[in-house]
Amino acid sequence: MSALVLAQDAAANINPGLAAIGYGLAAIGPGIGVGLIFSSVISGTARQPEARGVLLGLAWTTFAIVEVLALIGFVVYFIATAPA
Repeated sequence: MSALVLAQDAAANINPGLAAIGYGLAAIGPGIGVGLIFSSVISGTARQPEARGVLLGLAWTTFAIVEVLALIGFVVYFIATAPA
Protein backbone atom coordinates (compact mmCIF):
# COMPACT_ATOMS: atom_id res chain seq x y z
CA MET A 1 0.00 0.00 0.00
CA SER A 2 1.13 3.48 -0.70
CA ALA A 3 1.60 6.08 2.00
CA LEU A 4 -1.29 8.12 0.59
CA VAL A 5 -3.78 5.26 1.01
CA LEU A 6 -2.59 4.63 4.56
CA ALA A 7 -2.94 8.34 5.39
CA GLN A 8 -6.48 8.39 3.99
CA ASP A 9 -7.43 5.35 6.07
CA ALA A 10 -5.99 6.94 9.20
CA ALA A 11 -7.89 10.17 8.52
CA ALA A 12 -11.14 8.25 8.02
CA ASN A 13 -10.68 6.44 11.34
CA ILE A 14 -9.88 9.58 13.34
CA ASN A 15 -12.63 11.77 11.84
CA PRO A 16 -15.51 10.78 14.21
CA GLY A 17 -13.35 11.33 17.27
CA LEU A 18 -12.22 14.74 16.12
CA ALA A 19 -15.79 15.66 15.24
CA ALA A 20 -16.93 14.78 18.77
CA ILE A 21 -14.14 16.84 20.30
CA GLY A 22 -14.92 19.71 17.97
CA TYR A 23 -18.61 19.67 18.84
CA GLY A 24 -17.81 19.54 22.54
CA LEU A 25 -15.60 22.61 22.21
CA ALA A 26 -18.18 24.35 20.03
CA ALA A 27 -20.87 23.80 22.68
CA ILE A 28 -18.87 25.80 25.21
CA GLY A 29 -19.45 29.07 23.34
CA PRO A 30 -23.26 28.99 23.36
CA GLY A 31 -23.22 27.88 26.99
CA ILE A 32 -21.15 30.89 27.99
CA GLY A 33 -23.30 33.13 25.78
CA VAL A 34 -26.56 32.04 27.42
CA GLY A 35 -25.06 32.61 30.85
CA LEU A 36 -23.94 36.11 29.92
CA ILE A 37 -27.31 36.96 28.38
CA PHE A 38 -29.36 36.07 31.42
CA SER A 39 -26.84 37.45 33.91
CA SER A 40 -27.15 40.78 32.09
CA VAL A 41 -30.95 40.58 32.30
CA ILE A 42 -30.78 39.95 36.04
CA SER A 43 -28.34 42.82 36.51
CA GLY A 44 -30.41 45.17 34.35
CA THR A 45 -33.63 44.26 36.14
CA ALA A 46 -31.98 44.87 39.50
CA ARG A 47 -30.87 48.33 38.38
CA GLN A 48 -34.09 49.32 36.60
CA PRO A 49 -37.06 47.08 37.46
CA GLU A 50 -39.50 48.83 35.10
CA ALA A 51 -37.41 47.73 32.08
CA ARG A 52 -37.93 44.05 32.90
CA GLY A 53 -40.31 43.35 29.99
CA VAL A 54 -38.04 44.89 27.37
CA LEU A 55 -34.99 43.15 28.76
CA LEU A 56 -36.68 39.75 28.82
CA GLY A 57 -37.89 40.16 25.24
CA LEU A 58 -34.37 40.95 24.09
CA ALA A 59 -32.98 38.11 26.18
CA TRP A 60 -35.24 35.47 24.63
CA THR A 61 -34.47 36.73 21.13
CA THR A 62 -30.72 36.61 21.65
CA PHE A 63 -31.04 33.28 23.48
CA ALA A 64 -32.66 31.78 20.38
CA ILE A 65 -29.90 33.13 18.14
CA VAL A 66 -27.16 31.75 20.38
CA GLU A 67 -28.84 28.34 20.60
CA VAL A 68 -29.05 28.17 16.81
CA LEU A 69 -25.25 28.23 16.82
CA ALA A 70 -25.22 25.15 19.06
CA LEU A 71 -27.70 23.39 16.78
CA ILE A 72 -25.60 24.20 13.71
CA GLY A 73 -22.61 22.64 15.48
CA PHE A 74 -24.69 19.55 16.21
CA VAL A 75 -25.65 19.21 12.54
CA VAL A 76 -22.05 19.69 11.43
CA TYR A 77 -21.03 16.93 13.85
CA PHE A 78 -23.40 14.47 12.17
CA ILE A 79 -22.25 15.55 8.72
CA ALA A 80 -18.62 14.99 9.73
CA THR A 81 -19.31 11.54 11.17
CA ALA A 82 -21.46 10.34 8.26
CA PRO A 83 -19.97 7.40 6.42
CA ALA A 84 -18.42 8.35 3.11
